[in-house]
Amino acid sequence: MKRLLAIVPVLLLTGCSLYDTPLPGGADLGDHPYHLTVQFADVLDLVPQSSVKVDDVPVGRVDRIDLAADNKTALVSVLINGSVRLPANSGARVGQSSLLGEKYVELTAPPQPSGQLTDGSVITKDRTGRSPEIEEVLGALSLLLNGGDIGQVQNIVKELNAAMTGNEPQIRSFLSQVDNLVRDLDGQKDSIVKAIDAMNRLTTTLAGQRDDIATALDHLGPGLQVVTQQRDELTSMLNALDNLSSVAVDTINRSRDDLVGDLRQLQPVLQKLAETGAKLPTALEYLATYPFSDYAANDVKGDYFNSDIRFNLDLSALLGPQSPIIGGGG
Repeated sequence: MKRLLAIVPVLLLTGCSLYDTPLPGGADLGDHPYHLTVQFADVLDLVPQSSVKVDDVPVGRVDRIDLAADNKTALVSVLINGSVRLPANSGARVGQSSLLGEKYVELTAPPQPSGQLTDGSVITKDRTGRSPEIEEVLGALSLLLNGGDIGQVQNIVKELNAAMTGNEPQIRSFLSQVDNLVRDLDGQKDSIVKAIDAMNRLTTTLAGQRDDIATALDHLGPGLQVVTQQRDELTSMLNALDNLSSVAVDTINRSRDDLVGDLRQLQPVLQKLAETGAKLPTALEYLATYPFSDYAANDVKGDYFNSDIRFNLDLSALLGPQSPIIGGGG
């Protein structure tokens, strides 16, 4: 005790403080340590000369702690052993060695390391944090034990018991229906997957025709405006169509008996036409080639008509015996 009291006046006389004195058992900084600046929103009771660790291994110490210009950020300057290589996107947090132990700065590795920290690098506030203090843990535990969340859970359990008591058959039926529904959905799994695939193809097609759809929607507005402007004409047209349909229905109703009578009188004619059978097409064939028959049409070769002609020069066959030319009459 006397030796410790003797050291304090010496430190005061030399202008030094206890924070400038390295703690025994600290990290070996080597011959060429480098400086880092770590920004914290809250450093708790971190003090200079505290350890800087990586995976619980001391690699440096806190050199000084300053307040940033915004009066909200703590700037912690640390010294790191020159042989330690850290990624440029490393993080940091204020840790605690035990429940009531000292605070220290823990450097954490990022999920995807990149680059390397060098002398003068800064670990920004968005990559730093701190561990909860013992007071916060005890406060949360006190809230839990004094009717906090446990009391709420108890109320929930009581309400569930009150709701389910006496309703066991209905609950059992409901669970059975849910089981059937899940079983049916599982049985239609392939159809559901096909429907989802079809919907995916539809959305892909719509996405590919997005410009056309946008153009159609852009022109739909002017078209609707034209329809709105011609609403009176469209209404008149629809009313006229309604009147026309009424007149047509009335005309058909009035001429129904006459139409039925005409059809009945037409029945014998159609029956006779049906009885002619193949004779009618034959007659139509002769009618189309009149005055020549089908046989006469066979003599036509190309653009010429060939025929056989006989001349009878026996005038007696034509004039007869009483003719003055043949009989010698006066």
